[in-house]
Amino acid sequence: MKYVIAPSVLSADFARLGEEVKTVADAGAQYIHLDIMDGVYVPPITFGPAVVKAIRPYTDKVFDAHLMMEEPGRMIEDFADAGADIITVHAEGCRHLDRVLQQISACGKKCGVALNPATPLTALVQVMDQVDMILLMTVNPGYGGQKFIPYTLEKVRTLRAMLNDAGLSTDIEVDGGISLENAETVARAGANILVAGSAVYGGDAAANTRAFVDILSRI
Repeated sequence: MKYVIAPSVLSADFARLGEEVKTVADAGAQYIHLDIMDGVYVPPITFGPAVVKAIRPYTDKVFDAHLMMEEPGRMIEDFADAGADIITVHAEGCRHLDRVLQQISACGKKCGVALNPATPLTALVQVMDQVDMILLMTVNPGYGGQKFIPYTLEKVRTLRAMLNDAGLSTDIEVDGGISLENAETVARAGANILVAGSAVYGGDAAANTRAFVDILSRI
C-alpha cells in the first residue's frame, strides 16, 4: 500500500501560497490538499478555482481538492479545469451523490467521497465501487487546528475491513488532527493518505513534511 502525506494549505501563509506549496512538494509531499469551503456547508470561506489555477504551476504533485460545499456538482468542471487531480465531495452535501461522482469521472479526474465523523459508513455502500478514494473526517469540518476525534480511529479500521471484504483497494484518506505523534497509529488502522495542516505549516514546513514522510516510509 502506498502511504502519502498530503499537507493542507489551509494552514499555509496565503500571502505566499505558491511558495508554500513548492516548499512541501520539494520536501517530499506527494499530494497537496486543497480545502475548498463555501461559507454554507461550513462557516468559513477559503478559495475557489481561480486560486487553484494560480498555484498549479508551482508543482506537478497531485492536487487533492476537498470540496466542503453544498451541491458541489455546480463547480466540478471549474475545479477540473483549474488543475485538480482528485475531486472529493461530501456525501452530506450532495442531493444526488451518484450523479456528482459521474460528473467527476467524466472530467477525467479521480473521484472521492467524504464523510463527517458522525456519518455512518453505510452512506457509502451503494457507491463504494465507484470511487478512487474515501475521505474520513477525523474532526468536524471547517476549521484547522482541531483535536483528533478518538472514535474515528475505529471507523478507519471498519472501513478498511469493508473494502477488503469487497475486494477493493480504495485509498482511505483521513483529515483532521493528524500529527507526527498519531500518524503511524492512524496509518496502521488502515488509512494510507494523511492530511496534515497545522502539523506541517505550524513550524518548519519542510522539516515537518520530511518527518511525516519518514514515519510513513517505515510502515
